[in-house]
Amino acid sequence: MFVHLHLHTEYSLLDGAARIKEAVAAAKTFNMPA
Repeated sequence: MFVHLHLHTEYSLLDGAARIKEAVAAAKTFNMPA
């Protein structure tokens, strides 16, 4: 099993590109409940 423990979102001004809703949707798609 692989779990992302570190993620920069759109709220990380210089580092982030991931949007929270998209990250949650991807986690659901890959059956990552936590």
